[in-house]
Amino acid sequence: MTQKLILIGAGMAGTRFLEHLLKLEQEASIDGRFPDAPAYEIEVFNQEPVGGYNRIMLSPVLAGEKTLSDIMTHDEAWFERHGIHIHIGKQISSIDVKAKRLTTFCGETYFYDKLVIATGSKPFILPIPGGDLPGVVSFRDTRDVETMISAAKTQQQAVVIGGGLLGLEAAYGLLKRGMKVTVVHRSNVLMNMQMDEEAGQLLKRKLEAGNDEIPAMRFKMGVNTVAIVGQDQVEAIRFDDGTQIPADLVVMSVGIRPNTQLGSDAGLDVNRGILVNDQLQTSNPNVYALGECTEHRGETYGLVAPLYEQAQVLAKVLMGFDSDYQGSLTSTMLKVTGINLFSAGDFKGSPEPSREGEKEIIVFRDRAQQIYRKLVLQNNKLIGALLFGDVTDANWLFDKLKAQVDISNLRDTLIFGQGYE
Repeated sequence: MTQKLILIGAGMAGTRFLEHLLKLEQEASIDGRFPDAPAYEIEVFNQEPVGGYNRIMLSPVLAGEKTLSDIMTHDEAWFERHGIHIHIGKQISSIDVKAKRLTTFCGETYFYDKLVIATGSKPFILPIPGGDLPGVVSFRDTRDVETMISAAKTQQQAVVIGGGLLGLEAAYGLLKRGMKVTVVHRSNVLMNMQMDEEAGQLLKRKLEAGNDEIPAMRFKMGVNTVAIVGQDQVEAIRFDDGTQIPADLVVMSVGIRPNTQLGSDAGLDVNRGILVNDQLQTSNPNVYALGECTEHRGETYGLVAPLYEQAQVLAKVLMGFDSDYQGSLTSTMLKVTGINLFSAGDFKGSPEPSREGEKEIIVFRDRAQQIYRKLVLQNNKLIGALLFGDVTDANWLFDKLKAQVDISNLRDTLIFGQGYE
């Protein structure tokens, strides 16, 4: 008997889940488990005005290196081909888990047998005076990118608040669009979630130098933004040290938060994210959650690899297979404005001894080539890695980290990479 499945959110996690589900349905039809009908009739609600796209590629769109059509992965035609009804630009206002009913902001109601919430995350906007002025934008979806591209046509001065990955990518894109850009970061270390101090300084010096392709980025480090100044439009931003700098456009890129509002309002158990078990099931047995909006075993995830792992598990669960999500060990491999970076595990490697034993840090530096490699060992096992400038051995090192194998026989050559294994 075909059940009604509704998915809220057509982001990267949601669409990957649909791919896995459709594949499993096709296999089930072939082997006779669902000979006459599909397991699910599927409807999707997506509040964005487009279908599924690769959010990671918004940065090249901002920089003018790609168009929105280039990064579309699941357009309306894809949903139509697979017999899925997608509601574009339609937002769910409430979920009644007892009646198994959804209501849209237009007042329409839809019923489900199984519901999957994949609402992703939302950008954190600093709660400061002037934060709602025209000219203040986040960097999260296609509409944000369109706003920035439009501003770059007529404005000169941009300030990006946040020196993490997305902040630097926004700054790069705006520089490519011809704006002068200052990056403001409360830490003294750029990308401090993915780098230590030495790697952060290498990155900062390289970006300050600029190159033939784009001019230099400017930085204001170690300060907090306390106000955005302006009457009818952004004019400047002010810091806690009393200084301020002019701005025609302010991009807030200070982090994301799981988008839990629908789940919370529906009475589901919520902490930082919507709480799910190893089958991605929420506190209601007919409601599942997936991706950045979830919290599993105390962890939330913002990188795409764990979300894809969740998508595969959930598709199997809904098709009746035994499958568990055990959590994910994450790594970051990035190319920030042409600079290669990889980090995973405990790459900072606090030297304080613990019950697991003392940590040992191995470092290789080539200042002429601006290459920095750092490994953290504990009990002859690799527990953290940071590569800057040369990420040739990143996958090999990550495999060693995940497997937690004894690397005693590689101890003297591990820092130089796989070629010495």
